[in-house]
Amino acid sequence: MKTPRHVRLLFTLLPLSLAAAQAQKTTLVVSGFGIAQDKIEKNIAKPFEAVCGCNVVFEVGNNADRLAKLTARKANPNVDVVLLADYFAKQASNQGLFEKLDTAQLSNYGKLYDFARDPLKDGTAVAFTVYSVSIVYRTDKITKPITSWKDLWRPELAGKVALPNITTTQGPPTVWLVNRAYGGKDSDASAAFGQLGKLKVLTYYNQSSQVTSLFAQDEIWAAPVGRFAWGGLLNTKKPLAWARLSDGQAGLVNVASVVKGSKNVALAHKFIDFMLSTPVQTAQALDLVDSPVNKQVKLPAAVANQLTVGVSQVAGLRFMDTSYVLTNRDNWIQRWNREVVK
Repeated sequence: MKTPRHVRLLFTLLPLSLAAAQAQKTTLVVSGFGIAQDKIEKNIAKPFEAVCGCNVVFEVGNNADRLAKLTARKANPNVDVVLLADYFAKQASNQGLFEKLDTAQLSNYGKLYDFARDPLKDGTAVAFTVYSVSIVYRTDKITKPITSWKDLWRPELAGKVALPNITTTQGPPTVWLVNRAYGGKDSDASAAFGQLGKLKVLTYYNQSSQVTSLFAQDEIWAAPVGRFAWGGLLNTKKPLAWARLSDGQAGLVNVASVVKGSKNVALAHKFIDFMLSTPVQTAQALDLVDSPVNKQVKLPAAVANQLTVGVSQVAGLRFMDTSYVLTNRDNWIQRWNREVVK
């Protein structure tokens, strides 16, 4: 029995029609960190694709490299949404690389902590995660708990400390809080650089994975660390504690913005709103990827203890103004290289 010609033609055209439908799908390009990307695909990218009927493609890298790419392509951007640490985002905003956010398109905006709603103070970003910076230490090596930034200078810690490099996101808040601990004023960080130059440091790290390895190999006993690394540090099975510092823990945020010139501004807003939703923020927290900025997220105590979560924890953080960081960053890098690393 011969297949009718019109049926044969239908089967011939069907793959072409499906391919055309695929080709017509909008692609949203997101510039991100590349950390825990498998979890981000599971919790954010794939579920959003199912909702929007679009494709989500991530371009990943560190803050500095991705900011440089955004700057280079300012006239013809190939990214729609960018995720950056707050003061890298402030640099981008100052260069006119971001659209103003239309918060009316963000249905989850009202669920955010106040600090997350306009972290750059110019209407171009929302925070999607928060983390603290404090000191992690070995409780079997340091019997008296660390309770101050000054405790890094204890004699028994000589040569057993790792510091974040000044060009990392943890570097500037470490300088800032050490300066305050030693009585310095924000207008002059000499107290911090004077003390940091005397500190006997094993190494200066650029990535949190380096700190994890150093603790795992018993090479260091203490280090200033971002809370996002806490889960990995616990996996070393070493007896570690997160210091509750009387002179303060720094609070930092990572932010989401729509790139100026994006051809998918409305879709970019939908993606950011999706990231801020209670289910997504909960899923990211349960996987220990990000601490939530959505106040409606509820977590088991065992999970919450590994993150920066809750009104009481957030209220105890000290946030640096992004403009303050940018004003001082170049000078601090020069002083760091001259007075600390030597």
